[in-house]
Formats: sequence, structure tokens, C-alpha cells
Amino acid sequence: MNTPESREGNLIRYAVYFIGYLMAAGVVKLVTMKSPLRIWDIILFGLIAAMVLLFYIYRFNREQRFFERDFVMPWLGDYAVTIGLTILVVAGRIGVSWLQAYNKVSWYGFQVEYLKHESVPMFWFLIVAIGIILPILQQFLTTGFLFNYAFRRSVPAIAIMGMFASGILFSILNFQMSIPLFVIDIAFGAMFAWSYLYTQTMWMPIYLAVVNGVLLVIMT
Repeated sequence: MNTPESREGNLIRYAVYFIGYLMAAGVVKLVTMKSPLRIWDIILFGLIAAMVLLFYIYRFNREQRFFERDFVMPWLGDYAVTIGLTILVVAGRIGVSWLQAYNKVSWYGFQVEYLKHESVPMFWFLIVAIGIILPILQQFLTTGFLFNYAFRRSVPAIAIMGMFASGILFSILNFQMSIPLFVIDIAFGAMFAWSYLYTQTMWMPIYLAVVNGVLLVIMT
């Protein structure tokens, strides 16, 4: 129960991490539905987000001693891959925004709420919350903890299954009542998972997820 080799322990730990994420996401949902943005809303989100993020970082770093890595590539260890994936994320987000502009794809829920209560403070809150904080928390759940607990074997079939599972979980965390958006988020999530497997470091998927999240808010 005390190490990531325990299935029961992993399930309990992951459930706790998942609940922590739901707390942070729930606060964001409540804040975006209100107008105007109040200082107490910001303080509440800051406290919950800091608590969950620090807990994730502490647990992830603590659990790394149980795993042997064949290698860990520095964040900028492969400029071509970093630049290529960045361009792919930017191009993908621009493409989705274009489809939304022509009503080919639905808008995300927070985008609809923001358009109802559009304001400069709300924009910057969304940049921090949905553009930065939630994507970081999501990557700990969909790549770091998920692969550590369920897809640890260095086998191509396991890696592919892990990427697909990671993409689905990423899409679920960004739950939208739209099949096209659900599929799009699966593709983004699988891409982030691949970057984690390629580099064996959390920095790459976190970086890509934040780029994706910030662009998602900016292009609202």
C-alpha cells in the first residue's frame, strides 16, 4: 500500500489526486459563472490551486524514487521536437478556433460563460486558471501519475495504450457536451502523453499543455 507497486494503493492515491483536481476545477467553474469577479473568489481559487499543486509536486517527486528511468531528456534537449510540437499545438488550436468561428465546432463551456460576463479581470483570471493552473494539474493526472501507476512497462503496445488512455482522460477532464471537441481533446492529450514518453520528463507535456491552454483563452 505504501509504494506505487501496490494496485490498491495506486487506486486510492489516484482517487485522492482526482478529487483534488475536481476541487480546483469546481472553483474555476463557480468563478466564471459569476459577474463581476470578486476578490474573495480569487483568494479561494488561489488557496485551493496552491494546495493541490504543491501536493501533486510533493507526491510526484516523492514517488520518483520507486522508478528507474533509462534516461531523462532535458526540456530543451531536442530543439526540433520542442519547436515542432509547439508549432503543432499552435496550428491545432488556430484550426479549432477557425472551425468555431464558422460554427463547425461548438465553443467550450468556459468560453460561453466568458462571453456572457466579458471583462478584463475575468480574462486574466482565465489566463491564470484555465491557461496555466488547470493544464498543469491535468498533466500530473493524465501523464505523470497515470503512467507511473498503470503504464510503466517499456513496451510499444503499452505505450500506445497509455497514450490513448491519457488522451481520453485529458478529454474527460475538459468535459464538453460536444463529440468533435471530445475527439479534438483526445488528440491533444495523446500528443502531450507522447511528449512525456519521448522525454521522460514532466516539463514537456506541462509546457505544451500551458501553451494550449493560454491559446484557448486568448482565442475566445
